[in-house]
Amino acid sequence: MKICFNQATAMKNSTLALDLEWCEKTGYDFIEIRLDKLREYLQGHTVADLAAFFAASHLKPYSFNALEFISFRDEAGYKEITDGLKFCCETGAAIGCSKTVVVPTFDVGPYSKAEIKAETVRVLHELSDIAAPYGMRLAFEFVGYPNCSVNTLEQAYGIVAAADRDNVGIVLDCFHFHAMNSRWEALEAIDPAKLFIFHLDDSEDLPVGALRDDKRLWPGEGAVDLARIFGILKAKGYAEMTSIELFRPAYWDMPVPECIQVAYDKTKETIAKYV
Repeated sequence: MKICFNQATAMKNSTLALDLEWCEKTGYDFIEIRLDKLREYLQGHTVADLAAFFAASHLKPYSFNALEFISFRDEAGYKEITDGLKFCCETGAAIGCSKTVVVPTFDVGPYSKAEIKAETVRVLHELSDIAAPYGMRLAFEFVGYPNCSVNTLEQAYGIVAAADRDNVGIVLDCFHFHAMNSRWEALEAIDPAKLFIFHLDDSEDLPVGALRDDKRLWPGEGAVDLARIFGILKAKGYAEMTSIELFRPAYWDMPVPECIQVAYDKTKETIAKYV
């Protein structure tokens, strides 16, 4: 299983250039590029510079993270999403990155689950049509907060299945799976070909609905049943990648090289233990 670094893990004090340097030195296979960090990088570099780095490195780009709040947008807000996707597609074609994470909207109001599903499928169809000519795949990520319109694996996977596009799949994030008590039966039912990205993290032991990103922990140090998650994925034959994604302020305050190294070591230890 390949090891990927998600830039959220060290994002407070780091940059894309610094993360690239240290992820390459540390031995990561992939990096998930945050769009805010990419835009910051492009203020002093070019897309050609980024392409040249990846061409000369073991490290490769795995995804862009993320286009957020894709559903229930007004005209101006939705144009931001489509413009952002076109940017990802064009940049991805240049650097060899073929996945973009897309995230549902929060606080949408009193819509039913059926209405949320219909709206989200509609948007995914439109974004899929934009992405397809570039070979870009959309990784739909549910967020385990009560106010997110799609907050469990079963709800998200139902939307992806209804979208029924080859270039639309799911993000499985261990923290978000745990945070709203997604069902184990839902994980056991997914098609591994639809699992586009696997995020590794752990969590403090708070009640359902109370967790937020700052409560994430290094894998193996919290309440998430990683053994069961990995066991199900192993039984399904999933072995492509795992990306460590943490938003914990204490980890952000670590020196960037140390944070990147610890993240790598913890991920490698977890894979060795369960795969």
